[in-house]
Amino acid sequence: MNTTLKRVLAILVILLIAFGWYVTLFGLGSVMEPTKDKIKLGLDIKGGVYVVMEAQTDLKGEELTDLMNQTQAVIEQRVNEMGLAEPVVTVEGQKRIRVELPGAEDAEEAIEQIGRTAQLQFALADGTIVLDGSNVKDANTGTADDGGYAVNLEFDSEGADLFAEATQTAYSGSVTSATEGVSNKAIMIILDDQIISAPVVDEPISGGVCQISGGFSQEEAQNLAALIRGGSLPVELVEVNSSVQSARIGFNALEQSVLAGAIGVVLIFIVMFVGYRIMGLAANIALMLYILIMLNVMALMGSVLTLPGIAGIILGIGMAVDANVVIFSRIREEMTEGKSIRSAVQSGFKRAMSTIIDSQVTTFIAAIILYQIGTSTVKGFAWTLMIGILASIFTAVLITHLYMAIISESKHFQKRGLYGVKPDNTTTFQIKRDLHFIKHRKIFYIVTVAIMVVGLAFGVVRGLNYGIDFTGGTMIQVDMGKQVAVSDVEKSIEKYNLDPEIIYSGENNQEIVIRTMEALNSDERTEVLDTLKADFEITDDDVIAQELFGPSVGKELRNNAILAILLSALCMLIYIRIRFSEWKFGGAALLGVLNDVLLVVAFYAIFHVQVNNPFIAGILTVVGYSINDTIVVFDRIRENLRYSRKGGTEELIDRSITQTLGRSLMTSFTTLIVMVPLMILTGEAVREFTLPLMVGVLAGACSSITICSPLYYEFSKRARKRSPKNGAKKKEEKKKKEQANKYPDGAQV
Repeated sequence: MNTTLKRVLAILVILLIAFGWYVTLFGLGSVMEPTKDKIKLGLDIKGGVYVVMEAQTDLKGEELTDLMNQTQAVIEQRVNEMGLAEPVVTVEGQKRIRVELPGAEDAEEAIEQIGRTAQLQFALADGTIVLDGSNVKDANTGTADDGGYAVNLEFDSEGADLFAEATQTAYSGSVTSATEGVSNKAIMIILDDQIISAPVVDEPISGGVCQISGGFSQEEAQNLAALIRGGSLPVELVEVNSSVQSARIGFNALEQSVLAGAIGVVLIFIVMFVGYRIMGLAANIALMLYILIMLNVMALMGSVLTLPGIAGIILGIGMAVDANVVIFSRIREEMTEGKSIRSAVQSGFKRAMSTIIDSQVTTFIAAIILYQIGTSTVKGFAWTLMIGILASIFTAVLITHLYMAIISESKHFQKRGLYGVKPDNTTTFQIKRDLHFIKHRKIFYIVTVAIMVVGLAFGVVRGLNYGIDFTGGTMIQVDMGKQVAVSDVEKSIEKYNLDPEIIYSGENNQEIVIRTMEALNSDERTEVLDTLKADFEITDDDVIAQELFGPSVGKELRNNAILAILLSALCMLIYIRIRFSEWKFGGAALLGVLNDVLLVVAFYAIFHVQVNNPFIAGILTVVGYSINDTIVVFDRIRENLRYSRKGGTEELIDRSITQTLGRSLMTSFTTLIVMVPLMILTGEAVREFTLPLMVGVLAGACSSITICSPLYYEFSKRARKRSPKNGAKKKEEKKKKEQANKYPDGAQV
């Protein structure tokens, strides 16, 4: 591509970025609404309800799949009748149905409607069942003879015959009513052991079509029709996990997260420009396009933006910087070796590509496994991380390369100082002498093991601080309007024997969070809330959030976390073995990942930080990030083994670590820069994701240098001792030594 075409393309990219940001933020009048408004907001931001229900069945294989698909269809029909925007019903795992109702205002009613899982039944006044919901062909609202609202019913052929027989019996008056308030001529419609309607039969009905009237309002008629139409489920469902979120806490967290992200991005812009001069400017242009791509891809693909997803985007920004840092470090090295700026840019990009691909692919592997195994919230985090990795490769490889090529060819940018190269041919952030990491490896081992032992001791003695999503239980968060004594709240709900943990939250400690190991269903939570409402004069609007985690959910979370880590480690080991052609690299990297996971767990044990669902996402991202950092160091070791055999293995590894140390520190620093505002400005929901990431970034940066590289040295040393060539050499030396001892003067006969 000639220079003129490159410059035209560069100008078009800048115009595209400017236009894209304008459309994203402001739209195009009546032609196009702002892209940011097209992004779907998750329940933790918009507010609403989700319920996870588990099928009570022993079926397996295709029979279970057919059963769950049929159940999903029935529930979809039911929730669509609630009139809510974009309800989501999905099969989760093998036996569970997840129902999400964004914007549901009456959470208790929504859960109650969804939870009505028994089969719909029609019965005579004496309780005799005459047919069930499977015979109902359709139910919809209509107009009664008096002009009011009614419900029209249509049965299948079998149901028509059964209903005709039942109405004949009811009309004859020969049935004795067993239920107070129900006429002996009524046909009771029963759902979940509750009578939802008991219309009186005016005359025998044949033909399979009838109408229920009786002064219904439009809403009452619609609700009754929806319950009848969606009331027949093929299997009993039990609520195992649910959450009710108030929109106000979500929007507040969204604003805080966006502000924190903006601050983090600005800080990265400054750091990149100060650290890499004119190259940092090229990276910042690419970074603006990266963020634009992320937002628009999510909008076009209908992705749901959650608070953890925001954390994933912001973490992705930090990782996008890493690709540019690797490239710029390579360009500087080429320049210090005497190459021209143009040649240094070309060879720097070429030599950095393998490192970028390897490091990003290994992180992508962790994100894929996280998406496959994680729950809905974690999936959002993994999805944004995967989009971010692809976008970062695109922007770093193509966009940064485009602008760096133009800059390097311009006569106005031929001073090496513009690229951070000093007159003495050294660079900023360059360490001028080799550091001896391998020599002190035993100290690193001892410190690491000591931290793990302390963490293990705390874990055994005090135990990990598992959240209710691991142990099972219930959480209720309420705005009391003022600070109330915890003892008063305990006294208010003591009759329920919950053994609760009650803590303060929110501004001025006006909110309380009640956690209990008891798994309270919707009705039981309503009883607790009614007591609080009566004792503290609060309303439904003051209930900020409710969550239920059944014991089986917590067990599944733990098992999935272990499975995800093992699968991630195995896939990464296979990839590294293929790419580096030596098991020593893969083995050292795998042990480094294990080291980082154990260090994060030790941190949680020592400081008694709560272990919950976001912890899994954090751990798996740490796995990916740790491998990312290790790959960069190993890639340099591999390169030096091929092209620079100066000195022994110890000196070569030390030199490789020193050469990549500036890049490791810069990448870790920029990633932490993005996360620090998240920790300071956001609420608990985002902090739960951010904390393990910060600890993991620090652990990963240290382990790649102090654990993984020394382990590679240990493996290499052992391999040399076992090699046949070294064995033959040692035998020859031993023979010479024996001869020297036998003939000290050198005389032999």
